[in-house]
Amino acid sequence: MAEATPGGPSPIRVLLADDHPVVREGLSAMLESAEGITVVGQAGSGEEAVVQAVALRPDITLLDLRMGGMDGVEATGQILRQVPDCKVVIVTTYEDDSDILRAVEAGAAGYLLKGSSRQELIDAVQTAARGETVLTPSLAGKLFRTRAPEPSPLSGREREVLRLVGRGLTNAEIGAELFVSEATVKTHLLRSFKKLGVSDRTAAVMKAMEHGLLN
Repeated sequence: MAEATPGGPSPIRVLLADDHPVVREGLSAMLESAEGITVVGQAGSGEEAVVQAVALRPDITLLDLRMGGMDGVEATGQILRQVPDCKVVIVTTYEDDSDILRAVEAGAAGYLLKGSSRQELIDAVQTAARGETVLTPSLAGKLFRTRAPEPSPLSGREREVLRLVGRGLTNAEIGAELFVSEATVKTHLLRSFKKLGVSDRTAAVMKAMEHGLLN
């Protein structure tokens, strides 16, 4: 397992939950190969994931969407009620829009496909640990295409910023992309939050997608 270097940051502590042991072991091996990430536990069901999350207090829980008994959406809600500092990322083979929205509405920090590469998985954990949105680009594009457009309360620049958030970019990366300061990016995000009636990046992106504001 990865360990913090003396005087360095603590490793990101991850709990894995999937009802297939082979999948759990594969995810664990990929994450343990990355510096600064350690897998602290594994769970084979939603119920077990909740119990382990409360006991282990991980930074990130990677949670399968569809398991026997309690599904990933219900487990997400229970974990976040009992371990509010934990970030939950749904990892699944399914791309159904309603499932994405259900997971995010339950408080998930994002949604990642099981076919993602090792680097995408590691990036997702690091992104979620920073409190930012995790969303596989193909899923973002799918939502952009399928949501019917409505009159947008967002400015053009606010929509640009949220599109880049949906791609997983940090505030600094968005600033570089748009040639503005990081402080300006934060200002656009805060204005978006107020207009959309949300309080965080993930909810802002998902609500804007749901209403077709990012097409």
